[in-house]
Amino acid sequence: MGIESGIDEFVPPSGEGCVECDASGSWWVHLRRCAACGHVGCCDDSPNKHATAHYRQTGHPYVQSFEPGETWFWSYPEQQMLAGPQLAPPTSHPESQGVPGPRARVPENWRSILSGPRA
Repeated sequence: MGIESGIDEFVPPSGEGCVECDASGSWWVHLRRCAACGHVGCCDDSPNKHATAHYRQTGHPYVQSFEPGETWFWSYPEQQMLAGPQLAPPTSHPESQGVPGPRARVPENWRSILSGPRA
């Protein structure tokens, strides 16, 4: 089975940021784009992990990084990085958005939020 079987090269991304975080006013660390439907969700380093939640809800097997300059794909079923085809533009969020982002919603203590309480 080739990677192309779970990819629609022509579907555009759902937006410039994580769909669910944008709806709730939250923030993210990095973004991932579903290669099947274009859903943009936040990565597993983000507080909400919406990209993985999208995979669990839909079974869409592949995401591509939605970060500027990154072209790698991740296979959820195989738990590994893969190469894949060029997807419809845009291929990343705007560089001005920042990481984490979006800048205006990232709390000043974001690093401590991500590291969690120390035992």
